[in-house]
Amino acid sequence: MGSKYVQHSCDPLQAVSRRGFLAGAAAWAAVPKVPVLAQQPIESPLPALARGSIVAYIGTYTPNGQGIYLYSVNPSNGALTLLKVFLANNPSWIALDPQKKYLYAANEISDFRGTPNGAVSAYAVNPSNGDLRFLNMVSSRGSGPAHLSVDPSGRYVLVANYGGGNVAVLPIVQSGPNKGFLGDATDVKQDANTCTPAPCPVGPTRAQNAPPGSFAISGHDAPHAHMIQTDPSGRFAIANDLGLDLTIIWKFNNQTGKLSDPNTVPSSPGAGPRHFAFHPNGRWFYSLNEEASTITFMIWNGNNGTLNPVQEISTLPVAFKGTNFTSEIVVSNNGRFVYAANRLHDTIAVFSIDGTGGLTREGERWTRGDYPRNFNFEPNGNFMYVCNHRGDSVTTFRVDPGSGNVTFTGQYTAVGSPACIIFLTTT
Repeated sequence: MGSKYVQHSCDPLQAVSRRGFLAGAAAWAAVPKVPVLAQQPIESPLPALARGSIVAYIGTYTPNGQGIYLYSVNPSNGALTLLKVFLANNPSWIALDPQKKYLYAANEISDFRGTPNGAVSAYAVNPSNGDLRFLNMVSSRGSGPAHLSVDPSGRYVLVANYGGGNVAVLPIVQSGPNKGFLGDATDVKQDANTCTPAPCPVGPTRAQNAPPGSFAISGHDAPHAHMIQTDPSGRFAIANDLGLDLTIIWKFNNQTGKLSDPNTVPSSPGAGPRHFAFHPNGRWFYSLNEEASTITFMIWNGNNGTLNPVQEISTLPVAFKGTNFTSEIVVSNNGRFVYAANRLHDTIAVFSIDGTGGLTREGERWTRGDYPRNFNFEPNGNFMYVCNHRGDSVTTFRVDPGSGNVTFTGQYTAVGSPACIIFLTTT
């Protein structure tokens, strides 16, 4: 099927690379405005797919990427077939609500409607084929939103503003003609104010546990919120701040949309906490450190909302020397393995999980592309898809759930600056 392009009506947005916020990070200069694309005739809506079909959404960075890409997934061989592209500026992170009725995108920009903020966009999802309908766009209340998630109640979008060094809670309209739309923030918290006394200090430039010769030194100039998500119960909101070397835990009220009573867990000095993932048992917590290229395993106490660090392990081979930036971490559906992406080393590191939650490194697999920013498993767990940001491709790997091994299928999918991939099963 040929690609279809849909332009939604919204403000023109200046796209800025996240590292453009970092002084001296010349390699991450500001990305120019999205090129003006001729309005394409809007074709008839996508036909319904067979019930139980899988589709993939891929968020991208402009200008190489043009927005959010919709693909069908072949369950036999993992092949991706382009269905549609929804034009948008820097939708670098995307997430579905728990009911899979709405998709929310973080537009990683810094001048939303003339303010020094990013934006978050809302879309309605057609459950029969994954088609999207643009609803609205609101301020993220901080520059460069790098991550967002939807709380388990489906009432709020939580957004981490990397450039703003803060997190925000955006309410989702629950009824009426604007159901699924986003409202103005119910709460905004500056990460630096979570320490006593405030403000929290930034971490050291160089990571204590980085490999020898590492120049992974960006990000410790200021607070940089990199991820926010609730715990499985939805009672606490957890954020990683790369610049402060902190994991921050707030109590979260899903009736008022307020964050309160923060407590913090420091990483090793300079580690730069980026993303995290819970084990399916809801007790084991794995935090990925971008600057140190390590994973910190912690035990989560869901009664009082605390984390206890147990282990820090490298994502790189023992002999590795030089610079690497980790990006994404995922726990397998069966809870037996942890996977982490290495940028510059361009690998997916594979770890087995023992009976206490601890990790043992089993090796790594080359991503067959450049700078893997994100990866994910399709719902059946048979295939892994890696977003090679600088390689402008998504590569497909077959997964052995028993051994944890992943094997390249030989399939490349051309996508400009892919940043995030998620999946939907049609109904």
